[in-house]
Amino acid sequence: MTLQQWCFSFKGRIGRRDFWIWMGTWVVLMAAAFTLANYDLVAIQSIAFFIVALLWPTSAVLVKRLHDRNKAGWWALLLILAWMLAAGNWQMLAPVWQWGIGRFIPTLIIVMMMIDLGAFVGTEGDNRFGPEAERVKFR
Repeated sequence: MTLQQWCFSFKGRIGRRDFWIWMGTWVVLMAAAFTLANYDLVAIQSIAFFIVALLWPTSAVLVKRLHDRNKAGWWALLLILAWMLAAGNWQMLAPVWQWGIGRFIPTLIIVMMMIDLGAFVGTEGDNRFGPEAERVKFR
């Protein structure tokens, strides 16, 4: 798999190694972006554009990893649900429900997705999403 297919195509499968390489790259890019914004070296609007630009490759990597686990890419929408629950204003609910809906459920979704995608081995051989995952050629 080429670097372009890895970051921009939703077809195919990737293994755990390539998934964690992207997650590590994403964390470093986010830390650098927010550090630059914190010191007023880059406008916050530029950082917002940068984050939106990273949505496509992140989605592509997540979907391909889900395909390797023989799951449809639609399961990635659970992460959007987790983000929406975490960002919601739950002040109208009792404190235990505020914590449950606004913190516990999103955290549970994210942790379960990371365990499923990052720890479990993909399907052996071919599955409905294509042949077995091949490593990304970074050079």
